[in-house]
Order: sequence, then C-alpha cells, then structure tokens
Amino acid sequence: MLRFDNKVIFITGVGSSGCGIGNGRASAILFARQGGTIYGVDLNLSAAEDTRSYILSESPQIADHITVSQCDVTSAADVDREVGKCVEKYGRIDVLVNNVGLSAPGTAENMPEDVWDRQMAVNVKSVFLCCKAVIRTMLKQDFPGGAIVNLSSIAGTRHLGTDHIAYASSKAAIIQFSKSTAIAYASKNIRVNTVVPGLMNTPLVQSRLLKHLPEGVTAEELTRRRDSQVPMGRMGDAWDVAHAVIYLASSEAKYVTGSEVVVDGGISCWTALPARL
Repeated sequence: MLRFDNKVIFITGVGSSGCGIGNGRASAILFARQGGTIYGVDLNLSAAEDTRSYILSESPQIADHITVSQCDVTSAADVDREVGKCVEKYGRIDVLVNNVGLSAPGTAENMPEDVWDRQMAVNVKSVFLCCKAVIRTMLKQDFPGGAIVNLSSIAGTRHLGTDHIAYASSKAAIIQFSKSTAIAYASKNIRVNTVVPGLMNTPLVQSRLLKHLPEGVTAEELTRRRDSQVPMGRMGDAWDVAHAVIYLASSEAKYVTGSEVVVDGGISCWTALPARL
C-alpha cells in the first residue's frame, strides 16, 4: 500500500525552517521510505540538503534517487529551470507537492502593500507557477497523468483568533485554485487535491509565532494556549500533514480529485471561539 516505486515526486519547500521537521521534509522522508524518487527544491539550499542528508542517513543506497536544488518558486524562470532539470535527470514527474508558505500579521487597514504582495506571491503565485510547469510536463509524458497536492490551511476557511488577512486570503485561494484545476484536468487523469492543516507544531510555525509573542507570554505558554484551542487537546505535527499528502498522492486515492483533507484535530467542526494568542 501507498508505494511510490518508479514514481518521481517534485516537492517545494523541502527544507525545514530551523531545527526539527517541517511539512516538506516530513513528506520527502515518507515518499522516500515508500520507494519514491525525490526532486526537492527550497529557497534555502542548506535546509534542502539537510533533508537529503536525513533521508540518506536512513537509506544511503538511494542517493541517486534524492536530488535537492535551490529555487525561488515565485520566479517562473526558476520554476521552469528546476522542472526541466528534474525531467532531464529522472525522465518524468508523477507527483507535485506545493508546500511553501509565508505569514505576517495585519488587517486590511494596516497591512503594508508590499507585505500583502509578498505573501500572495509565496503562497499563491508559487502554486500557480509550479502547477503550470508540471502539468505541461505531465501532459507530454508517455503515460499522461499525475497527482498534485497543494497545502492550504484552515485559516483559509475560518478566523483563528488573530488577524493575518493576507495569509488567510491566500490559503482560501489555494483551495479554490485546486478545485478549478482539478476539474480542468480530470479527463487527463491529473488529480489535484488539497491538504488543509490546522494548528501545527512545526519549526516554521514556531519561529513565526515567536517573533510576534505578546509581552509577557513565553513560548511554553504559547504552546499551551494553542493546544487548548484544539478539541483533541494538542496541536498536530509535520508527520500528520505528511501522511495526508502521501495518501492523496498515492494510487489508493485514484478516484479522489478536487477534494480537501482537513488535518486539524477537529477545529473546523468546533463552535467554540478560539482564544486569542
């Protein structure tokens, strides 16, 4: 089950921000454990290389099947270059995972325009550019088809207690982009789905939140508050997200397209108001 032998997976944001394992790194590790060939890109090449090293520490014999490279996924030229390099090296792309994300606080009234533009570029434009390049590749392959998994957030479907207007808008856009793209290419056997994480305890989230801690609030208190917002009583982690990604990319999900898998410990079903951080 959930095997990816002879499958090539293109993953964006394959590194982790800071120590630990983020969504992209966890996804790459699981794909590799299931026999997949990984081509991972990240703006931070060192972080991407750390992911490769982690994978090879488990399976040194698969070195030829794990490639990482530096890429600015908001640049069409960068994306086209890396997709081309992946196809040149491995012959095809079977799975695309769009994983990059950026957030900064602000409302419609006080967010600077450049902060809005940057979040939209990183969170939404990157998905568009990668899908554009990879779908063109998938359509030209000997056996057309493939699976695309885009990462959104429950911030795109509900307010989470703090004002992150650009992030929330971008994550809502990803959900609808995925639905529209799924319909456009369903007849071509290209499936497009979305993983919608809730409150997650990942290096990126922790580093971002710690920059905006209210005065007098410690990191431990922040974690306790976020855990208390979840019906299951705890935040999720990168492995929870990665397992959802793996499922949607697999042949077990061959009849699933235009859908969302929500990984949030029940928050989306809850009517309780979230506590402000």
